[in-house]
Amino acid sequence: MKNFRFIIKYSPLSKFKPLRNLDDSAAILGKRFLSTSSTDKLQWSYTQGPGDVPLLGATIGQLLQQRAERHPDKTAVVFSGSGDRLTFSELLEQADQLAAGLLSLGVKKGDRVGIWGPNMMEWVVTQYATARAGIILVNINPQYRPEELEFTLNKVGCKVLIAAEEFKRQSYYETLFYLVPELAATKTGQIHSHLLPHLKHIIMMGNNSYSGTIKYNELMKAGTNKDRTEIQNLQTKHQFDEPINIQFTSGTTGNPKGATLSHHNIVNNSYFVAKRLNYDKEDTRICMPVPLYHCFGMVLGSLCNVTAGSTCVYPSQTFDAGATLKAAAEEKCTSMYGVPTMFIDMLNHHDFDTFDLSSLYTGVMAGSPCPIETLRQVISRMNMDRVTVCYGLTETSPVTHQSLPTDEPEKRVTTVGQPQSHVECKVIGENGDICSVNTPGELCTRGYNTMLYYWDEPSKTQEVIAIDRWFHTGDIAEIDESGFCKIVGRIKDLIIRGGENVYPTEIEQTIYKHLKIKDVQVVGVPDERLGEEICAWIQVKENQSVTEEEIKSYCKEKLARFKVPKYIAIVDEFPLTVTGKVQKFKIREIAMEKLRLEHIRPH
Repeated sequence: MKNFRFIIKYSPLSKFKPLRNLDDSAAILGKRFLSTSSTDKLQWSYTQGPGDVPLLGATIGQLLQQRAERHPDKTAVVFSGSGDRLTFSELLEQADQLAAGLLSLGVKKGDRVGIWGPNMMEWVVTQYATARAGIILVNINPQYRPEELEFTLNKVGCKVLIAAEEFKRQSYYETLFYLVPELAATKTGQIHSHLLPHLKHIIMMGNNSYSGTIKYNELMKAGTNKDRTEIQNLQTKHQFDEPINIQFTSGTTGNPKGATLSHHNIVNNSYFVAKRLNYDKEDTRICMPVPLYHCFGMVLGSLCNVTAGSTCVYPSQTFDAGATLKAAAEEKCTSMYGVPTMFIDMLNHHDFDTFDLSSLYTGVMAGSPCPIETLRQVISRMNMDRVTVCYGLTETSPVTHQSLPTDEPEKRVTTVGQPQSHVECKVIGENGDICSVNTPGELCTRGYNTMLYYWDEPSKTQEVIAIDRWFHTGDIAEIDESGFCKIVGRIKDLIIRGGENVYPTEIEQTIYKHLKIKDVQVVGVPDERLGEEICAWIQVKENQSVTEEEIKSYCKEKLARFKVPKYIAIVDEFPLTVTGKVQKFKIREIAMEKLRLEHIRPH
């Protein structure tokens, strides 16, 4: 991967084009976009985050050791459901025990080890163990079915898989046995699979024994003193620019792609998110209902253990609104994380008023566009007056933009803030040129946080990262005169109705203000005359009811005529990913089927 040549090319998801070449880019930036003071108003949609605080030049393993030496007895992690707690010294000890066990199996620096399961103590220990050993951790979606798991393990050549026993009534061992029937005849724990040729060992969490696998607790005891010494010696040999993590992006437009991230990518992203939240100045206890397998949980959450000395509280294996509120209250959490749907569920929980959330004051809302009214309620009802909104992608480690706790509330509810430290951003038009301010176009970012590459996908890497290292996000955004960024929508979600560009986010924000509405999602569906029509799926608050005509009349008062949804569906739930993100492509598929529009071909 290190030697492939970048060709200026662009993603098929977008009709926008990058700047033609490096000289054009430099010339334009030099003439128009010289750095300005904070009091100057931008004329063009190019800006960058502050660079006064230097980047960290350390690996994850080095930082863990530093924290354990500095605060050995401070609580690092709490798993409320199981009752597990680890101090920083205990976390380092368990991480090194597991790392030594992996070495005893013949796993070497640069090999890939997969982790498959929900939020559990073993997940965090594995995260730090692989970092200490220089092994590349592969995050695997807990909801993957056999074919998806097979693709993922083979794509990156996983040598070891560490797996939970089950997730949401899905037996992981049954899935693995389906893919590796050779487990029945495996006595030594050494796998020889025709379907998964790279996979040599399966490590099962829990106390049960499974044919052909190794118990997690046994692996924790397998490392020798020599292995432990080797782990310690490796800390001076690891380089922070080396790959340490592979996270798979959504497969909605084909097979998932493995975004390959370095220590430098994710350590610094966690570090600067934490600094913007003032974690470095105050003792912080983060309530973490978001899944660890996702960059939100792993980088913005778990890595704050080592980048900010924070305590991370995991309420349950998977998101549960009641368990999250209970954990936040009992553990006196100061910060709360979540995607908008999680906060919506917590705010609408029937026992919400019984939980003491007075310790909360900050947090992060990210993962998808946040309804303005939801954020206002989080500030007023959950005491999170310093809550911030983050924006980014897996490929950018993930955060590129974040609001400040001191930003005016209006800025925090209508924008995703300004660029993170050491991150540049620009908005480009269809011809690839940088747009003037307040003009929608494609958002591009550049900085330390841009992924190394998609694993074994040079052509797909070239489609999103140009020779000048600008990453093309596929999101439509606007930058205002002060550098605040507003995400208008995804390029692929843009609805073109009779030649008019319609941004679903604008319609969603409008409908969400209706007093009876709990949540809303807007998609485009095929239309023979106009090319596309607008379809809104709506969830109604408890003990409320609303009609389609009521919503349409409301929209006609608030929106231009061409933005009023033609189709309204009142639903109980949306299709979600395990991270709580709404799967709009599934909404579109279901809507087309129910409306009998499958036969209509796009214009």
